[in-house]
Amino acid sequence: MTARRTGARRRALGVGAVLAGAALRGVLAGPWTTQLQRTNFRGRTVTLAAGPALAAAAATGAAAGAPSRPAAAAALVAGLSAGAVGLYDDVVGARPEQKTAKGFTGHLAALRQGRVTSGIVKIAGLGAAGLAAAALLAADSNTRSARGRRAGGTVDVLLGAGVIAGTANLVNLLDLRPGRALKAGVLLGTPLLPGPAGGLAAGPVGAATALLPADLDERVMLGDSGANALGALLGVALAARTGPVGRAAALAAIAALTAASERVSFSQVIQNTRGLRELDALGRRHS
Repeated sequence: MTARRTGARRRALGVGAVLAGAALRGVLAGPWTTQLQRTNFRGRTVTLAAGPALAAAAATGAAAGAPSRPAAAAALVAGLSAGAVGLYDDVVGARPEQKTAKGFTGHLAALRQGRVTSGIVKIAGLGAAGLAAAALLAADSNTRSARGRRAGGTVDVLLGAGVIAGTANLVNLLDLRPGRALKAGVLLGTPLLPGPAGGLAAGPVGAATALLPADLDERVMLGDSGANALGALLGVALAARTGPVGRAAALAAIAALTAASERVSFSQVIQNTRGLRELDALGRRHS
């Protein structure tokens, strides 16, 4: 059993890494490249092509390493859906009339005024994807917590959906500097590799590792598409190995960090914290 799990993790890591490079080349060769060009924090022109490339590669890798068909389906639903609604927000959200709404509270305020922003579409899409993925996990006996039998039921599914959608949003909040979100994805995903559901985390970790050099070199960026997909898949891996108590604890931590992001700049906290500052700058170009 241990050898089988190790093989699944290695397969998922390899699939995620290999497909990430191939998918990136495919997106860059497409006719839509000009729509994906953006200016980063230093004024350099970069491409958002890494976003859909990571979503496709990480979701496929996670499915390849999943312990069962329902778990594989959960990874595909969460990763591809999060990538799709994130890409929609990347493209449509860049329009001038969409830029006035900022953050979760800004999009809700716009909705109260009768305006449906691309951010609202993304929030709804992430919630639906998280709910569908959590329902698939709840029906799968192979992804039960090692601490005991899962309680199941509506509450468990809702907690799982919150973890998946919340992690998707949380990783996206970190995508403000080259390599930051991918580093966070690797750091969050690595502890999830052991255990029966470790293959679910291996695909995202492999894809993130493969795309990290190009991101650090400021040739590509994830955008909402890649960051949301990476976070959603890590959320699936986390939800697959926890029961209601673990999911509730994870969701509380995610909610607290998300609420803090509305008041505190994560970039400022990282810059002012030794260790985080050095890790954040590691491998990044300086000119």
